[in-house]
Amino acid sequence: MSQNKIQSDPSNNNSRVTWEGCSVLLDINDGDRLVFGRLTAASTLKIGNKNCSLQPLVGCPFGSLFQVDNGKEGPVLCRALPSKEDEAPEKGENQISEELRDNRAIVDDNKAQTLTGEDIDEMRRQGAKGDEIVEALIANSATFDKKTAFSQEKYRIKKQKKYAPRVLLRRPFARSICEAYFKKYPNRIGFLRVDALSLLLSMANITANSDVLVADMVGGLLTGAVAERLGGTGYACSTYLGDTPNSIDIVRIFNFSSEICKRIVRAPSSDLSLAQNGTSVETNPHEDVCNMEIQSNDQISSSVGMEDTSLSSENVVSDSVPETTLSSENVVLDIVPETTLSPAIKFCKAPKAGEKPSQEALKLWKENGFSSLIMAAPEIDPWNLVKDLLPLLSYSAPFAIYHQYLQPLVTCMHNLQIGKMAIGLQISEPWLREYQVLPSRTHPCMQMSGFGGYILSGTRISSS
Repeated sequence: MSQNKIQSDPSNNNSRVTWEGCSVLLDINDGDRLVFGRLTAASTLKIGNKNCSLQPLVGCPFGSLFQVDNGKEGPVLCRALPSKEDEAPEKGENQISEELRDNRAIVDDNKAQTLTGEDIDEMRRQGAKGDEIVEALIANSATFDKKTAFSQEKYRIKKQKKYAPRVLLRRPFARSICEAYFKKYPNRIGFLRVDALSLLLSMANITANSDVLVADMVGGLLTGAVAERLGGTGYACSTYLGDTPNSIDIVRIFNFSSEICKRIVRAPSSDLSLAQNGTSVETNPHEDVCNMEIQSNDQISSSVGMEDTSLSSENVVSDSVPETTLSSENVVLDIVPETTLSPAIKFCKAPKAGEKPSQEALKLWKENGFSSLIMAAPEIDPWNLVKDLLPLLSYSAPFAIYHQYLQPLVTCMHNLQIGKMAIGLQISEPWLREYQVLPSRTHPCMQMSGFGGYILSGTRISSS
């Protein structure tokens, strides 16, 4: 039992290697599906009609590649090494320009493949691996040798994804989490693209030992990105209007240690304003626990977290599958009831972040103010937040505000200019173009995001 407690704390583990209870991002078939998961003994991943246990992923370095093979007890994930086919295009680059073959004479009449579905099922019953089935399909194709090298490579990759799917074990951090959400569920993060997130962090001058005031209404992605850049120094104070805090459950996917989670606090803007005005603010531990319970119930339809889970292809980031009703505990996962898991697995939970700040921290922020403000609240008018939060900053402190649309930021910028509250105001629009980089086939991607929102940045000054 004590061993499970140690394994559940990321601070006691090598950050380059997975451990029991850590969160991972599973990249299936080179980005076709992106699945978040928590590695436990009961976690499974469904690829096609196969259920594979995630237990073999525990203790493996991030970046490891796995392939679905037939084991004694059914499908199993095995470590995969780079094959000779992956190196073939590099060796044949000089032959590409000399090749005279083309695909004009090839007719797709479904008669080129002599290997039937019954033959493939028989090979599987005999224990044939996915790579062996792919090679058999290539050997029995009457048109494979007539295709160009590019077409042969595409054919091989297509069959490999179907009969020998591969899973890449990726570390969940700000970039990978943002890309995964933006690919399938962009509305849950306010359509915040990864380049806009990086520009937002830079314009807000998020550096070590900073006390950052965060207005996060994008599920906790912004709070986690700030805490990741702080690296266990300073504070990331997530604030909100009213009595109900915004969900920051995405923070739990980052695998933060207990020390970093202690640096992530939550406080309503009213409490911070009272502290700024010199009024004493007392924290009630019982009230804090009640608020956390109410938050977990009220945000059940939109929060994004990681618990002991069973992954399913019906809920994954695949465009070919319709969206289903998702639980609050995850984005692309199904929840296994906690009562069905063994007691040892219950220790594999991420440290809790978002407690109330201490009196010492509130006193420090009252005297010195926050070093920067970063905000992503696409659901409300930015000016309604800025006019309350900007006085909490120290003078000459930078701020950066993200919004999906331009007009709310223009109105906010105009009000800041009239009130002489900030200088250096500018609105930036990030621009990103993705490229496919392959031998003789480098060009912009056929489908990409053409819009990344807008960012208002400036520096607070004294209005007196």
